Amino acid sequence: MHLTRIRERILGRPRDPLSVQARHSMALVAFLAWVGLGADGLSSSCYGPEEAFRALGVHTHFGLYLAIATALTVFVVSFAYNQIIELFPNGGGGYRIASDLLGPHSGLVAGSALIVDYVLTIAISVAAGVDALFSLLPPKWGSAKLEIALLLIAILLVLNLRGAKESIRVLLPIFMGFFTTHVLLIVVGVGERFAAVPTLVPDTVHETFSLAGETSWFFVAALFLRAYSLGGGTYTGIEAVSNNVQTLKEPRVETGKLTMFYMALSLSFMAGGILLLYLVRNAAPVEGQTLNAVVFSDVLVTLGFEGTQNVVALTVVLAFEAGLLFVAANTGFLGGPSVLANMAADSWLPHQFRYLSSRLVTQNGLIVMGIAAAAVLGITRGEVSVLVVLYSINVFITFTLALAGLTRHWWRRRRDMDRRRWLARMGLSLLGLSICAGILGVTIVAKFFDGGWLTLGITALVIWLCIVIRKHYDAVKVRIKALDAQFESIPFGSQTATPPLAPNEPTAVFLVGSSKGGGMHALLRVQRMFPGLYRNFIFINARAVDAQSYGGAERLAALKIEANSALSFFVNQCRSNGLAATSYLVFGTDAVEELVKLAERVQKEFPQAVFFTSKIVFDDENWLTQQLHNQAALVIQRRLSLQGQPMVILPLKL
Repeated sequence: MHLTRIRERILGRPRDPLSVQARHSMALVAFLAWVGLGADGLSSSCYGPEEAFRALGVHTHFGLYLAIATALTVFVVSFAYNQIIELFPNGGGGYRIASDLLGPHSGLVAGSALIVDYVLTIAISVAAGVDALFSLLPPKWGSAKLEIALLLIAILLVLNLRGAKESIRVLLPIFMGFFTTHVLLIVVGVGERFAAVPTLVPDTVHETFSLAGETSWFFVAALFLRAYSLGGGTYTGIEAVSNNVQTLKEPRVETGKLTMFYMALSLSFMAGGILLLYLVRNAAPVEGQTLNAVVFSDVLVTLGFEGTQNVVALTVVLAFEAGLLFVAANTGFLGGPSVLANMAADSWLPHQFRYLSSRLVTQNGLIVMGIAAAAVLGITRGEVSVLVVLYSINVFITFTLALAGLTRHWWRRRRDMDRRRWLARMGLSLLGLSICAGILGVTIVAKFFDGGWLTLGITALVIWLCIVIRKHYDAVKVRIKALDAQFESIPFGSQTATPPLAPNEPTAVFLVGSSKGGGMHALLRVQRMFPGLYRNFIFINARAVDAQSYGGAERLAALKIEANSALSFFVNQCRSNGLAATSYLVFGTDAVEELVKLAERVQKEFPQAVFFTSKIVFDDENWLTQQLHNQAALVIQRRLSLQGQPMVILPLKL
């Protein structure tokens, strides 16, 4: 079977990036977005509330405060992020708002932290899900955990290479199974002990004052804040919606806000409800079991499941927990490539991360996220206790920077808005910033020597690599701008009559891009090398529809205007000097493939065509420059040569 056909069987047929129907069929409605982007948040209820509750030790009465504080925190952060959705409807989330409102280097820190966070989201979710599944199997099977985890990452990668909506539909039954079973257990578990709820508040207040009298209010506050902060994993995933607004169905802002509301409501209920369930049912740790397993088993007895029935029912519940963790891993595949694409657009990462595959997904980003997650699993051997330490810090770095940017934005607009509206927005942003900065600080201090230093080191390494890449791109851009300015200063000729094209005469075809300097360099050099030989001058361009331009119709329209403007410059330059000229422009997800197809078309219309293009060369070319500047010219030359079409590459030394 042909390789292309095999690829289509696995990933599906290519999509037309300019088709309105393609964008419409891929866009996520609020419900599907809640499933695809909210799973990370909901899955944190499998371990976040437990970690917070365990930190209380014997002072479990603080669980009531934790339940209330957790639910309120989810809503505060979620509503604050709604403002980010309004300000940045084309996506980017924490990275974009930190870049635009605090500066590019703050954005770099936020983006690097998000990249590491999404890699760890995939790794820890898959590892925790596999642990949950293997807890239902004989211990001797545990040696296969790592291999199963790596296989699951490969499956999720293939699903996402097919497209986001396809992956979400496959995982939808798992998500709904988890949500239904856990809501039922929380409602029944709390409801069955409802008689104790009226006395819960006064008892909690009494025990709090008693503890303060025995120790001090400082001790009470420190105990609560430590438990509250160590449960910070509960809030991970909230930023996923703002990072991926561009994937939502129009109107995107309204869809994003509705998705965020679904996420906030479900997560606050789930996390707060589980903490309340621990409290009212006096949950105590049991060796080899999670607190969720302990308390859910107790609730199932209330429902009449005893003995073998209890084991079977608990197995179903825990299987859905494992399944949701796999859905949460999928969030890393949805959000990670989006952050990579946004950072690549700003030249912090190789530009190839911007480009879409034939299925209109950021294929390079997906592959990198999958490989990185597999590497992390291999290094840590899939140990959740290690991964959770690495995972807990990075998301709050992004939260803190994003909300700091939001606070700064509203402060600058304090004189431009209605006073009451400004106070509401400023207050919400400042409250969210205070909460996130506090959680970040306590988590770093509490877990620094337990692995916190490692995740900070990895993030710092990503930041350093991005700075190296950006410096290279900036240096190249300065040289290209100087070259463009030099060639743009060449005056147009005085000819007014447009000479006709002669299809059967020698024709010079130039593969040009956005740089006018590169195109003019090739044009003038060909005229010097072959004076008077060519009768026709054709300029062709294939623009890649990347993740940025595909974010909305307005971005795509701007891309078309820019491309046509560049081609018009070359054509007008030729015609004003009495040369017959025209241009061709195509769009696609693979610029090389589209240029080869366009070259075939031009060759048929102009049989004596010879193709030319410029290629940037460096004195100190190395592996890094080869990765940062794709070798498109060499690939196209080889493809055209195999088809019998001559192509000349003209070196352009900057």
